[in-house]
Amino acid sequence: MGDFRIILFNKPYGTLSCFSDPEGRETLKEYIDLPDIYSAGRLDYDSEGLLLLTDDGLLIHQLTDPQHHIPKTYLVQVEGPVTEAALERLRGGLEIQGYRTQPCRAEKAPEPGFWPRRKPITPHAPPEWISLTIAEGKKRQIRHMTAAVGLPTLRLVRVAIGPLQLTDLQPGQWRDLSHEEELNLRRLIQQIRSLHAGKKRSPAANRTRNNKRV
Repeated sequence: MGDFRIILFNKPYGTLSCFSDPEGRETLKEYIDLPDIYSAGRLDYDSEGLLLLTDDGLLIHQLTDPQHHIPKTYLVQVEGPVTEAALERLRGGLEIQGYRTQPCRAEKAPEPGFWPRRKPITPHAPPEWISLTIAEGKKRQIRHMTAAVGLPTLRLVRVAIGPLQLTDLQPGQWRDLSHEEELNLRRLIQQIRSLHAGKKRSPAANRTRNNKRV
């Protein structure tokens, strides 16, 4: 694993997932003063929660490679009511923004008791929470998904990246990964890459290998 630095950060609402902005908006620089460290993936300006940063370029590539996305879990506050029919549509995949989303895990969730958001929400219907776990990450995908089933997103908080959990990190706080967490993350990445490699093997290639065994 080497001597790389890997940290988890709870990105606040209204913070960019980068270290500079020509428009003067708040960035990661306000919270993290570490050399040569970059975000492995992003969260939207108006999204909150778990962000992983590292100086390991290969790890960043592995975490952001669209062919090998690891699952990420979000708690999403929506304008309810949340119905089982809406959850089933989310689970099965949806046509949004010119593409079809992959099947995902979608469940109703209890009130998580998060910190107050900087900009209070203004719901037009009783808000409820859902838990979404997806293995892809197109621009504003979750917001488009919930809107497509009649549940506009009010608040979006990422709570897990693979085996890594937000737990009790408060907005603006960060911590180093433990050795065990890093092992679990790298093990999951390898499992996903191996699974993807297996799926890419063509039937013709498999037949050729089988014929050679005869």
